[in-house]
Amino acid sequence: MKKIIIGLVVLLTFSRSFAQEGEDVGWVARFGAAGGIAPAFVFPNVDPVNMQLRTMGIPELSNSMFVYGGGGYAYIMIVDNLRLGGIGFSGSQSSAGKLSPQYFQSNFEVKQNYSFGGLTVEYTLPFVNKVALSVGAVIGLGTQSFDIYNNYSAFDWSNVWGESVIKSTALPPGTHSEIKNNFISITPTLNLDVPLNRFIAVRVGGGYVLPLHESWSVNNDQNIKSIPSDLKANSFFIQTGIYFGFFAF
Repeated sequence: MKKIIIGLVVLLTFSRSFAQEGEDVGWVARFGAAGGIAPAFVFPNVDPVNMQLRTMGIPELSNSMFVYGGGGYAYIMIVDNLRLGGIGFSGSQSSAGKLSPQYFQSNFEVKQNYSFGGLTVEYTLPFVNKVALSVGAVIGLGTQSFDIYNNYSAFDWSNVWGESVIKSTALPPGTHSEIKNNFISITPTLNLDVPLNRFIAVRVGGGYVLPLHESWSVNNDQNIKSIPSDLKANSFFIQTGIYFGFFAF
């Protein structure tokens, strides 16, 4: 009987210690809210564009793009460890060179613009201690576009409007076309927030943009045909940043 009593005391002591340790390591619902800057690297597929640039002798666009962004979130407290928020980022890159057709030389440039943003829904894993490891998704909208410039000569007020070109056989001073893709996307994400203290945290994360619908147009929303099948909005991104708020991890 004495051994049984001793055993029960040890078991109760161990259970109480384990429960206290569980509370210390954060086996409770997370709470808090934060916002901050979150620049990212986006990896769009620009191979079809680079194929055109290669044949023209123009330097190719990079397959990685630095974009500026920011975001924020708040734990809603109705569902444990669930947080809602928003995110957005945008950036651009360009490539330029000289073209030398048979009769004249021109300055050619292509500029890629990328923007994306939306609502974030994330679940913070409760068994990870002292940091916030969250899985979720972004439900949002985005745009990727390519501005194509080919400038032959000097510009003035009249030839910008086409007046001098209409009245003579002169070439227009230049051309500009914009090919644009508006898309709706759901983007799975994984983010790690590491608090430096109760009010500042460093974020590292990433996601993959999966377009649910894409709409291509040119210039002032004119239809464009024969868009390469592999010129899609699908893109992986890596996000970093620093967030300010209140953290209870």
